[in-house]
Amino acid sequence: MKRLAVVDACSKTSNQHEITGSEPLLRILGDEDRKRPRMGADTRFEAVYIWLGEEGESLSEEGHLSWYDSRRNKPRKAEWRLYYQSNAVTDLMSPGDSLFLARRSDDRLMFIVTPSGSTSESQLLWLFGLNPQISLAFEPRTFSPANDAEIGFAERFILDELGIDAEEPDAVRLDALLEPLGLSFPTTQQFSALARSSVTGVDARQDPDAALMAWMQREEMLFRRLERHLVADRLAAGFRAPDDPDVDGFLNFSLSVQQRRRSRAGLALENHLAALLEAQGLQFERSAETENRNRPDFLFPGRSAYLDPQFPAGRLTLLGAKSTVRDRWRQVLSEAERIPEKHLVTLEPGISENQTDEMRAKQLQLVLPRALHSTFRPGQQAWLMDLKGFIDLVRVRQLG
Repeated sequence: MKRLAVVDACSKTSNQHEITGSEPLLRILGDEDRKRPRMGADTRFEAVYIWLGEEGESLSEEGHLSWYDSRRNKPRKAEWRLYYQSNAVTDLMSPGDSLFLARRSDDRLMFIVTPSGSTSESQLLWLFGLNPQISLAFEPRTFSPANDAEIGFAERFILDELGIDAEEPDAVRLDALLEPLGLSFPTTQQFSALARSSVTGVDARQDPDAALMAWMQREEMLFRRLERHLVADRLAAGFRAPDDPDVDGFLNFSLSVQQRRRSRAGLALENHLAALLEAQGLQFERSAETENRNRPDFLFPGRSAYLDPQFPAGRLTLLGAKSTVRDRWRQVLSEAERIPEKHLVTLEPGISENQTDEMRAKQLQLVLPRALHSTFRPGQQAWLMDLKGFIDLVRVRQLG
């Protein structure tokens, strides 16, 4: 990865559409010319171009990348260049953005661009174990079986943003758990209960942070496994109208899969949080109405106390729950006027310093399971709250 220079990113000042190679890039891409020849087979790298902006903006395009020595067969030192295509992704990138160039095991390249200081940049730096002090020169990182990291919840989250499905461990066991369901999804409450009941070795009272992560990870794995079976079954049935391919049917089915993924993640988080708070013996209400028909995800101790002007405001607590924050965290700010400092629990790793600084300024305390704190910069970690800390805070307030 590297910080993009003017000559790398600005097509108005450079018509070359090239990024100068370097020794780290040579190690990743090799010393064989990979470009479109004038005649014969295409030897370029197949590539996917990805733009990951702030607030969840993303865009991807399939294409190619050429890698060649511009001084091949000349009596001068080699000068390697990476030529990229103009497309919707490269049109968005600007000098100062970060470029992550990854070569996958099937030789496909990923050309990933993120704005400087964005959450996406922070997440990718953590995922690949790269130095956050990004320079204009390429910094490499090679992964092999010897140094490959275990794929956990945070890693899967980021890989999913890149359109990469991680391998499914324990497929046989997951299928056994799903067998009674057949090829249909139960309600979100039932599915979350199934996930919790299948997890052993965690104690929701003693270690709420570990319990929430284990429950969420199990439900995510069960969900993806059942979804895979359902999609395979639908694809096997095909998409055909009486005379032509049923394009609208295919597009509607694809859209429904994406919508179900998004909605299920947030509901799963709320379900598991409710089970966790009940195990801790705390008083709370879900979606209790406050002012202006606002309905915070969790209100402690409940609506009647909140509406009672004699009940001390200092003993009230609001907890929002969003699997990803993006720009939606601001919705929590207006959900309970009597509670000046609000809390928000999320599972999104590596949120940018710009966003967490704004949260602090708006009196919004971010709550994450302890295992996700390491995905944040050291300067952010001291401010973050874990679930145990939040539960202890609410318990003190409820005891008066």
